[in-house]
Amino acid sequence: MADKKELYGYDEEDILTLEFDDGKEEECGILGVFDALGKEYIALNPLGTEDVYIYGYKEYEEDYELIDIEDDEEFSKVVAEFEKLAVEEI
Repeated sequence: MADKKELYGYDEEDILTLEFDDGKEEECGILGVFDALGKEYIALNPLGTEDVYIYGYKEYEEDYELIDIEDDEEFSKVVAEFEKLAVEEI
């Protein structure tokens, strides 16, 4: 069977596994980390889909933290910034 890089275009180190409260896991490719509103955010692509998940992002020496964006206004602004950056990449 083909490896993930061949199937989804991501290097192994650019794939992380999200673990949800209900025990479900989902592998996602890292689209990128970007700044918006004076904070860092991360855009993830669940493998095999065209979906994009956006989380707040904090990196530590040997670990990282994904933070749910609970404020609707903040989320809308962050999505707009991500879309702007994505268009610039094309």
